[in-house]
Amino acid sequence: MVNIGNEWDTLLKEQFESDYYLKLREILKKEYATQTIYPSMYDIFNALKLTDYKDVKAVILGQDPYHGEGQAHGLCFSVQKGIKPPPSLINIYKEQKSDLGIDQPNNCGDLTKWAEQGVLLLNTSLTVRAGMANSHRDIGWLILTDYIINLLNDSSNPIVFLLWGAPARAKAKFITNKNHLVLQAAHPSPLSAYNGFFGCKHFSKANEFLVSNGREPIDWQL
Repeated sequence: MVNIGNEWDTLLKEQFESDYYLKLREILKKEYATQTIYPSMYDIFNALKLTDYKDVKAVILGQDPYHGEGQAHGLCFSVQKGIKPPPSLINIYKEQKSDLGIDQPNNCGDLTKWAEQGVLLLNTSLTVRAGMANSHRDIGWLILTDYIINLLNDSSNPIVFLLWGAPARAKAKFITNKNHLVLQAAHPSPLSAYNGFFGCKHFSKANEFLVSNGREPIDWQL
């Protein structure tokens, strides 16, 4: 069974024992044995492992893991050490430069430092077939990640949600708690970044919200 190693284990216990998740688990067992699935089965829950429920300050939602070799490691928009940042992440860096004056390293796409500070880097689907974006959208992950967003909505700690692109923005309906802040923009993909992602200033707005609510701001510099 799943062992995350923090409070998420208790919060998600019933989900991991439910019929839909047991079916999802069987699908994954077969697919990991017969084809290439990303990320590694040991990295699927890295977002939850690195950012405990009580520590979540900000949530960035992605669609699903990168589907190229060596990229995905369980954190949305992040790639493993030594892998060149993909175009969407480059555009995130550009917006941070415009918003905060941060110069991010050209060769670093690993966002683990953000996760360790309370940024939950969650994809709406946690696995994907190699070379096939969104291929695991309908196997049950959306039920689990909807549940996670609802749990975060129930948190008494103020949280800022950064929702970029249609799949992420679809989760906004679950965030009804007035203690939280929801920031929405276009996806940072080169296809859509100029439609409202560039200039959104979500990074400074997130930190202003956290500080105004007595929480430590995020150091976005990698």
